[in-house]
Amino acid sequence: MPVITEHARAKINLTLNVLGRRPDGYHELVSLVAFAGAGDIVTLDPDRPAGAEVGGRFAAGIASRNLVAVTLDLLRQAEPRLRLGRVHLEKRLPVAAGIGGGSADGAAVLRAVRQANPELADRLGWRALAVRLGADVAVCLENRAAWVEGVGDKVAPLAEPLPPLDAVLVNPLVAVPADKTARVFRALDRAPLEASRHWKGGESDFRSRADLMALMRRRGNDLEAAARAVVPAIADVMEALGDLPGLEIAGLSGAGPTCFGIFSSQDAARTAAASLRAAHPDWWIEPTILA
Repeated sequence: MPVITEHARAKINLTLNVLGRRPDGYHELVSLVAFAGAGDIVTLDPDRPAGAEVGGRFAAGIASRNLVAVTLDLLRQAEPRLRLGRVHLEKRLPVAAGIGGGSADGAAVLRAVRQANPELADRLGWRALAVRLGADVAVCLENRAAWVEGVGDKVAPLAEPLPPLDAVLVNPLVAVPADKTARVFRALDRAPLEASRHWKGGESDFRSRADLMALMRRRGNDLEAAARAVVPAIADVMEALGDLPGLEIAGLSGAGPTCFGIFSSQDAARTAAASLRAAHPDWWIEPTILA
């Protein structure tokens, strides 16, 4: 059987609003998620013994067990008859970066195994498996722009594609706490969720690029102030983005520290990336398109 390749694209939270803290301690949120052209590469060789291997620039940054291996184990337990194989992960995205790198990798493995097992694919609840793997895996399994609600378990792909956004992703590559996301939510200190509170947004909030940009400005990312307190280098990145010609919006993805800038054109984004690389050669800087 031929080798299957999946692009584990970076997940970017164009908006992220936290509605409140649930009785179980988790936070109810709603987010408009897009995906970048930048991402990791996952390859599955169904003819090799099952297992996982990692290479690439950021391979050494995976401190805990690789979600690729966790995904293979979960699939083996869910359906022992599945053809699995050897998975190679080319780790091109920074780790613990707020862009769902590990989640995208796990989702890419799910898609590759589903493709390798057409005769068994209908027997498995792939969305349910994704939710068991982590908060962002379900939307990464869809691999297209969507509204995400709950704790990441409710995913509603957009009926129409997002207007493409010329962007630059920037990560300062500073050390972050192992429990970074938990610290950010603790710093947020959001009140308990009110049973009567419901999200009022949705696809009707934008019908054009201008509508989308207005939505992003209006909704923003509720985690940004708390994330800056946990990882102060985020402020440096946002300041650097704010000085660049052609910038329309700068924002934070997830709990950071990866930030993004939306630019007026692809040329403006590429020029901005070159300028940032010259000024900050130790940062991870990636011009891309969000869609």
